[in-house]
This record gives sequence, structure tokens and C-alpha cells, in this order.
Amino acid sequence: MSAVVDDELWSAVGDPTRRRMLDLLLADGGGTATTLSGQLPVTRQAVAKHLGVLDRVGLVHGTPSGRERRYEVDEAQLARAVAQLSSVGAAWDARLRRIKRIAETIQRRQG
Repeated sequence: MSAVVDDELWSAVGDPTRRRMLDLLLADGGGTATTLSGQLPVTRQAVAKHLGVLDRVGLVHGTPSGRERRYEVDEAQLARAVAQLSSVGAAWDARLRRIKRIAETIQRRQG
């Protein structure tokens, strides 16, 4: 059971600020670097850089909105990320079950 993982995608969502940004964009239906920076403890410039990372992996897409870009979450790419996480979780669950069976066998033999 081998899970295929997109390392760039997981590197992008591995950052807690970017995960919070995704939460905010989903809750608000989108936003700009300025609106997000008002809700996060980072500067607008830092938000813009984080949005760039999320955009490169396809989790968000920006469209011009006046002097800024308005970003929205790409729900298909987010669903892909969730599917990867589920796959990785299932693989680890299987590994842990095997470890548990081995440990129980060892314990029975010793007891």
C-alpha cells in the first residue's frame, strides 16, 4: 500500500500560516493579501509571498481586483490534497496495525 504524495503540495500546506490562510479564504469565499493580512499576525508582504506559494501548487488562484489580486481556493486541488492525506493516513494505520500484531505476538510468546 503505497501512497503517492505531491511533496510541493505538502510543503505548501505544511506551513501553519498558509493553512490558516486557506481556512480564511474558504470561510470568506476569497480575499486579497490586504484583507488576509488584517486577520493574520504577519505583514501584507508576507501574506503575498504565502499566497504565491499556494498559487504555485494550485491551491489558490488569483484574479485581478483593482490594484490587488483576489484569491480563491481551488476546491479540486484541495480535494486532491485531502485525498492524499487520507491515503497516507490509511497507509500509516496499516503499518501501526502490523506493529501491534507483532508486539502482541512477542508478548504472548514471553508471557
